[in-house]
Amino acid sequence: MTTETTSKFLRHEGCPKCLSKNNLARYDDGHAVCFGCKYYEFAVENTSASRSGTSAEWDTRRIEVTGVIAAIPDRKLSESVCKKFGVTVEYGPDGTISKHHYPFKDKDTGDTKAIKTRVVAGKQFFVIGTSDNLGLFGQSACAGRGKFLTITEGEIDAMAVSEMFDLKWDVVSLRQGANSAAKEIKENLQWLEGYDSIVLCFDSDKAGRLAVDAVKDLFSPNKVKIMKLPLKDAGEMLEKNQIGLFTKAFWDAKVHRPDGIMAGVDTWDRIITKRKVKSLPYPWDGLNQLTRGMRLGELVTLTSGSGMGKSQMVRELEHYFLRATETNIGVVALEEDVASSALGLMSIEANRPLHLEENVEDSVLRPYWEKTFGTNRFFLFDHFGSTASDNLLNKIRYMVKALDCQWIVLDHLSIVVSSQEDGGDERKNIDSIMTKLRTLVQELGIGLFLISHLKRASSGSHEEGGRISLSELRGSQAIAQLSDMVIGLERNQQHEDAMIRNTSLVRVLKNRYSGLTGPACYLFYDIKTGRMVEVLEPLEGNKDRGGENAGF
Repeated sequence: MTTETTSKFLRHEGCPKCLSKNNLARYDDGHAVCFGCKYYEFAVENTSASRSGTSAEWDTRRIEVTGVIAAIPDRKLSESVCKKFGVTVEYGPDGTISKHHYPFKDKDTGDTKAIKTRVVAGKQFFVIGTSDNLGLFGQSACAGRGKFLTITEGEIDAMAVSEMFDLKWDVVSLRQGANSAAKEIKENLQWLEGYDSIVLCFDSDKAGRLAVDAVKDLFSPNKVKIMKLPLKDAGEMLEKNQIGLFTKAFWDAKVHRPDGIMAGVDTWDRIITKRKVKSLPYPWDGLNQLTRGMRLGELVTLTSGSGMGKSQMVRELEHYFLRATETNIGVVALEEDVASSALGLMSIEANRPLHLEENVEDSVLRPYWEKTFGTNRFFLFDHFGSTASDNLLNKIRYMVKALDCQWIVLDHLSIVVSSQEDGGDERKNIDSIMTKLRTLVQELGIGLFLISHLKRASSGSHEEGGRISLSELRGSQAIAQLSDMVIGLERNQQHEDAMIRNTSLVRVLKNRYSGLTGPACYLFYDIKTGRMVEVLEPLEGNKDRGGENAGF
């Protein structure tokens, strides 16, 4: 039998691993056991006056190794693997194994300094000995150098990995499970660094994932590989004879790199995914010739001077999405209420400016509503009382995640900036919001159309046909830098010729997709239909396509 000291139960505590409120039993010698998740802590070295002999003599007697080396059939562990790790077992009166004893050895001398005992019947653990200068479980059986070293959370898992690899590769486990991962690896880091590759084979539960996060950056670059197990742990995979799956997970383990760093060899899936995104043509041919259409995963900024038709252009796009796709559309129009937004879109469907027809009967409006908002494919942000950026981003995320919207229109950026409670620097606020929007587009794989205003032109006037440049985007260069596409509208609102006055030049200012920029097409707004249509370049004096009644 194992020579054990008698310890007295003190109290119940919360478990740091499974977070139970009172499953951890604390004893007067310092050791503790969680009867829920089996987390354990080593006993502290006894310093009572009744202890006789020197510390070394007392420790040797206290941790006398008992039991015999034998196979553990219920865990499918052979006698050979138990011998390799020095694990002994004891048998009960019925001839079955009643206890496992796992030795922990001094890193320098190799002497056994502590023994963890597992009581099979109650799945309980207790530890005797000292934790001073201990290595990891199995460390003394390893070469300390070589191609691979696998680290597991527990002793059974380490032995299971060794068993599945026919004792070929070195394997160790943590002494006190996932909760102590960072502490124990730091203590043994110099020894661990002797291996070419460290394979983390922690449990697939939350505690295991947190342990991986805690230790993955402790090692030298490109040294750590992280396994993703299809079952809870290596022990379970051996028990269920899933050796092939375990072996595949081992060789499929990816080298850990700091966030944002990806090896070129890992890019194939990203390439294939990106190629599956097909371009959707704009409703205007001239714009397509430069942009090659629009795509999910892009942030497109539309800009112009005041009152030049940006909102009308995005209404045309919203209606186009309804007819050209089968996806849902999210509309965040911050300059108008939802009823105005709805009437504007219904006007596109009706080919008549319903929002200007004050006396139109409800029975006339209803069919246009049914063909647009009655399809249940449009979702609008009722923004009354809150346009704070974080709240707005959460609403967009909800539109995408919960309502399946793939195309989002945000009209416009300046209102979001002006709504910031802290006021502050406009440029910094725009930088922050644009970064968040760019990240959101990338994360969700959506197509986002953003309306942004221009600052005052350095020469001429945007409202009188002045040419737009990227440098004139209001507030921050982050708008241009983080947009995939920037499209501007130029129009002389004060021209005497009605055709010219109501025709906008569409200019591509930035084009990350094809690189083509410059004038793309002309869009004419007809006040009779309320629509923007593509036309040839208007010539002064040519009034037959708009007449004096044309205009915004």
